Amino acid sequence: MSNILKLGVPAGSLQEATAELFRRAGYRITFSSRSYYPSIDDDEIECLLIRAQEMARYVQDGVLDAGLTGHDWVVETGADVHEVAELIFSKTSRRPVRWVLCVPEDSPVREVKDLQGKRIATEAVGLTKQFLDKHGVTAKIEFSWGATEVKPPKLADAIVEVTETGSSLRANNLRIVAEVLTSTTRFIANHQAYADPWKRQKINDMALMLKGAMAAEGKVGLMMNVRRELLDKVLAILPALQQPTISDLADKDWVDVNTVLDESVVRHIIPRLKAAGARGIVEYPLTKIID
Repeated sequence: MSNILKLGVPAGSLQEATAELFRRAGYRITFSSRSYYPSIDDDEIECLLIRAQEMARYVQDGVLDAGLTGHDWVVETGADVHEVAELIFSKTSRRPVRWVLCVPEDSPVREVKDLQGKRIATEAVGLTKQFLDKHGVTAKIEFSWGATEVKPPKLADAIVEVTETGSSLRANNLRIVAEVLTSTTRFIANHQAYADPWKRQKINDMALMLKGAMAAEGKVGLMMNVRRELLDKVLAILPALQQPTISDLADKDWVDVNTVLDESVVRHIIPRLKAAGARGIVEYPLTKIID
């Protein structure tokens, strides 16, 4: 029987973002509306859709060899897993998500210690308990099945909720008292699976391609021909942190300049490069950047 890597793909809000990241990394994942087993164009990988909240536990127990989930859910479940890579992406932005302790705008609570003996609603009971323990606070922590933002003040004195932009909190007139945890997506592996040479190589290769795809996001390649006598003038226009590749052309009076830039600045730089003497300027997309 051939080797198979059992890979957990997060269901829900991260599902499409994960599939898009894998696509840019060179893997095509296809979802079926009636199946929890997405197909992938790699015969050595078997995918399973799992809620991010449960992923770390299934990876720890060996039901899955590897998977993607948030650092918050690894901490929440206390799962013992190997962290392969940090992948900073989410359903809304490239910013990490934050778990925050919130109260209504008119609440008398100003500090964490003011929640002594109070009722707190959250989906992350373990995270919240750990946070309160660090502050020496004892409170009644209740698991919230959803719509946590609407529970204060009638059903809870405070909530611990995840946010990316804070818009939902503001819409519900909630005020942040403290940040409980900052979390990013992690590529995790089962310890035993990672100890297996074949699976470890498969997992590491996948992590390399995923990180390469993320590194290329928002970047483009730019190449151009430049007369040697104008090279310094052209290079002075390019961002200082870039190190262009400069190659000789058949005509020794000219060189080829190739570099990588943020896509957002290219529209400002190309006209200046042309004015400085660059010719044959070509902008091209990037799918992966491997360091």
